Amino acid sequence: MNRLAQETSPYLLQHANNPVHWNAWGPDALNRARTEDKLLLVSIGYSACHWCHVMEHESFENEQIASLMNEHFVCIKVDREERPDVDAIYMEAVQAMGIQGGWPLNVFLLPDARPFYGGTYFPPQRWVKVLADVANAYVEYRDQLESSAASFAGDLQLDESGKYGLNSITNYELRITNYELGTIFSTLAASFDPERGGLARAPKFPMPSVWRFALRYLAGSPDEEALRVVRLTLDRMAAGGLYDQVGGGFARYSTDAEWFLPHFEKMLYDNGQLLSLYAEVYTLTQDPAYARIIRQTVTWLRREMVSEEGGFYSALDADSEGEEGKFYTWTKAELDALLGSRSDAFCQTFGVTEGGNFREEATGHTTGQNILFLGESWNENHLKFKEELEKLLLTREKRVRPGLDDKILTSWNGLMLRGLVDAYRALGDEEFLQLARQNASFLLEKVTRKNNALWHSYKNTVAKIDGFLDDYATLCDAFTQLYQVTFDERYLRQAEQWADYVLTNFWDEPDGLFFYTDAAAEPLIARKKELFDNVIPASNSLMANALYELSLLLDRSDFGEKAAALMSKVWPLVQKEPAFLTNWATLATRYAQPTAEVVIVGPECHARRRELEAHFYPNKIVAGAERSGALPLLEGRAASGVETLIYICFNKTCQLPVRTVDEAMAQINR
Repeated sequence: MNRLAQETSPYLLQHANNPVHWNAWGPDALNRARTEDKLLLVSIGYSACHWCHVMEHESFENEQIASLMNEHFVCIKVDREERPDVDAIYMEAVQAMGIQGGWPLNVFLLPDARPFYGGTYFPPQRWVKVLADVANAYVEYRDQLESSAASFAGDLQLDESGKYGLNSITNYELRITNYELGTIFSTLAASFDPERGGLARAPKFPMPSVWRFALRYLAGSPDEEALRVVRLTLDRMAAGGLYDQVGGGFARYSTDAEWFLPHFEKMLYDNGQLLSLYAEVYTLTQDPAYARIIRQTVTWLRREMVSEEGGFYSALDADSEGEEGKFYTWTKAELDALLGSRSDAFCQTFGVTEGGNFREEATGHTTGQNILFLGESWNENHLKFKEELEKLLLTREKRVRPGLDDKILTSWNGLMLRGLVDAYRALGDEEFLQLARQNASFLLEKVTRKNNALWHSYKNTVAKIDGFLDDYATLCDAFTQLYQVTFDERYLRQAEQWADYVLTNFWDEPDGLFFYTDAAAEPLIARKKELFDNVIPASNSLMANALYELSLLLDRSDFGEKAAALMSKVWPLVQKEPAFLTNWATLATRYAQPTAEVVIVGPECHARRRELEAHFYPNKIVAGAERSGALPLLEGRAASGVETLIYICFNKTCQLPVRTVDEAMAQINR
């Protein structure tokens, strides 16, 4: 076994028996490269990555290829989920080389860790040639490699403001209008798929932040056609192969434009954000179909993704028994044997054929296997075959399971914690809140340090790697939301302490953005910042949103000023390129009109809060107490007697208290 046998990452452990002399990223391997004047070969992937597995089997398990790698390179394996900072630097470098990014990511570095060449998946013969060519170039053309590395390193070290033309903004008075938001939405809408939902391209990713922005825009500017596209997207995702019709939960993306053929891995971060999205659309529409998706997804989470300590695991692999999707697909013969006389009706409803509807992505050939998917009346048909689907689930549980990535990532847990809070808001299921509280306790006990710094990764009682900005941002947001459904001020005060830590240790004053890494973290060849939203929103936009809500709940003007400074800086870019900044656009909706500050005080405060949450009004914050609280919003508003009062405030100016939610909503809407 190589040095990876000492690691905790499931992805690194998958490579521990390779004949390649793999090292984990760290000072030992980097120092060895410098001491021996040897090139570094850094290979980056993650445990649920199908093509990562393919390249391992084809090349890294091959003795001859491994010998070539060991002879010429110090070889390093990186789990991109454990070390997103390393991944971000070398992914940007490869893209600067004109190569489309993806995983596995294989990058060649000089001994001082500056990159000069790289790529993604290489077939074995091509990989052998690349290895030989690079090793030869280091001997014959070292000066040229040094020149290329210097150029790429210089590009990596440019600050984001300079790179994207964002001038430093000192005027924090934002003036965002509904008209400007409408222009942004129209620009985005041009990329929507009006027939199948989602964005008009393949592969199709869920992109939750796009649709959450759309919902917030619609809250201020009702648009029936826009709502139709949002609902169409959610409907088609839930009806397609992207959604696990048998067991619940969403796959990472669909390889086609129909939401039919998924890349079967299930990621925690997708499912956390999609819980929030379906919860919000349920609140807006009260459509029970969305409630079913929420409940079934939480059931999957509880069944397959929760550790004994209360943390959420990272991912389920796409492959089992060496085949992609084998765990999730069915032959017609299997279904006939299981379902008997109900099989024909079931198969017709779920698109099952004798020859199989699942085609291999690489060859296009059918496999005899079937992916279950639904068409029109998707929810009614799912309910119609509830007993049959339960029978399939029991049968499937006896199969060889896909690999579980059982490391626990702080940021992804933050996204799922927020998803559970939103699900509880929408449906009021106390089990959701119990699961959320359990996870919050885990995060406080296992990944929070005494100085309020965070660890990024946890497994088998070991917490490690200094927390990144998204770890803090997602937990600040999730704990702020958890306060607003429990009125337990401990959650809010913890979010405040994390936010203070971020302002001290991540802020780049000259550039006006947050660094991705802690000031105390291991220095790399560049200290990067995340600006653009993707499947997971950028850590800067997540932090800005969290600071905005915290500023109102805690009356922290410094938090509010920082959120406004960030929004001001990025606003011109949001207007120009909204498709890459949709979480920033979500924050912008809060500046277009004042945020409602709702305070509920009295013995029925929780009942009133639940009534209030039944109204879809996302531009609000909620504070409350049964008797009194220490928050500024609660000062002078202690409950007297048995009466529960609701205060509606805008910009620290409050209207007369009312006793019913209908009266409170009338004040908000006015």
